[in-house]
Amino acid sequence: MSVWAAPFLPALVRREHASLVAAMLAPAAALGMAIILNLGLYVLIGRDPAAVLYAMLLEPFLSWASFAEVLLKAGPLLLIAQGLAIGFRAKVFNIGAEGQFILGAIFASAIPVWFPQATGQWIWPLMLLLGALGGALWASITAFWRVRLNANEILVSLMLSLVAAQVLNYLLLGPWKDPAGFNFPQSVMFQNDAMVPTLITGTRVNVSLLITLALSLVAWVFMQRSFMGYKLKVGGLAPRAAGYAGFSEGRAIWLSLLIGGMAAGLAGAAEVAGPLGQLQRSISTGYGYAAIIVAYLGGLHPVGIIFSALLMAVLYIGGDNAMVSANLPIAAVRVFQGSLLLAYLGAVAFVRYRIEWRRPHHLSQP
Repeated sequence: MSVWAAPFLPALVRREHASLVAAMLAPAAALGMAIILNLGLYVLIGRDPAAVLYAMLLEPFLSWASFAEVLLKAGPLLLIAQGLAIGFRAKVFNIGAEGQFILGAIFASAIPVWFPQATGQWIWPLMLLLGALGGALWASITAFWRVRLNANEILVSLMLSLVAAQVLNYLLLGPWKDPAGFNFPQSVMFQNDAMVPTLITGTRVNVSLLITLALSLVAWVFMQRSFMGYKLKVGGLAPRAAGYAGFSEGRAIWLSLLIGGMAAGLAGAAEVAGPLGQLQRSISTGYGYAAIIVAYLGGLHPVGIIFSALLMAVLYIGGDNAMVSANLPIAAVRVFQGSLLLAYLGAVAFVRYRIEWRRPHHLSQP
C-alpha cells in the first residue's frame, strides 16, 4: 500500500503542559455533559426533564431548611473524599471507605450502647476518636494484605465493606439490639452527651462540619506543604524515581490507607452521634462510594473537593426531591451521579491529552 493510500487514525498524545484554565473548567463541562445525557434519559422514561432538573438542582437552594440538609450531607462526603484523595494521588486505591465508615460508626456507638447512663461533655469527642480508630483498624487489614502479600487493595477493601455490613447486621440483630425497640434492628437511642452539639439552631447541622472543614485545611497543608505529602505524590507519579530516592512504597501504602480509613471512620462516628442518634442498619447509605466520585470530581485537590462535595450533596437532596415531586426512580438519581464521574473523566482526558491523526506505521510503508 502506498503512503498516500494509508488511512489516518486518531491517537491520544499527552500534552507537555496541561492548561490550568481547562483543568478548572473540566468539572463544569462534566456537569453540563451529565445534564445533557440525563435529559435524554428522563425523556425516554417518560419524565418531565424540566421538572426533574428544577427539583434536583434548584430546589435545594430555595429554602434554608433544604440548604441546611445539603450542608449536612456534604460533611461526610467531604471528609471521606479528602482522606481517599490522599491515597489516590499516591496511586493507592482504597475502594472500601464504606466499610471503614461502618466500622467507625460501630466503634463510636460502643460507648452509649455499653454505658447508656454515662454523662459528661467528654463522651462525644471520645466517640469521634473511637470512630477514627475503628476506620483505621479496618483499613489496616487491607494495608497488611497489600504490603505483606501483594494483594490488590481495590478487591480487598471492597470485599471488606461487605464483611463490615454483616458485622453491623449481627450486632443490631443480636447483642446491640434495643430490647425496647419493637424488634427493629437498631441500638438504643444515645443520651444527649453522646450527641455532637448543633452548629446552626433549628437545623441538624452540627459541629462535625467545622471539624471537617478544619481537616480539609490540614489535608491541603499535608499534600501541598509537607515533605511526607510530597513523597506520596512522587510515589504516585513516578514510583521508580521514588524508590531510587529511598521513599518506601510500603510506608506510603500504610499511610494512605490509614488516613483514608481514619477519615471514613470519623465520618461514620459523626453520623451516628449527629443526625441519627443511634446505630442503625441504614447507616450504610453509600457515602463511601459516592466520596470516590467527589474526590475525582474535585481533581483530587483539597479545595476542589470542597466544591464537588457540595455538588454531590445537592444531588442527594435534589434527588430526594425529584423522587417525590417528579416521580423519578432512585436508580435514575444514581445514574446521574455515575454519569457525572464518567463525563469528568472524559473531560480530564482532553485536558491532559490531545488528538493527533496518524498513519499506522505498518500501513505507511510503500
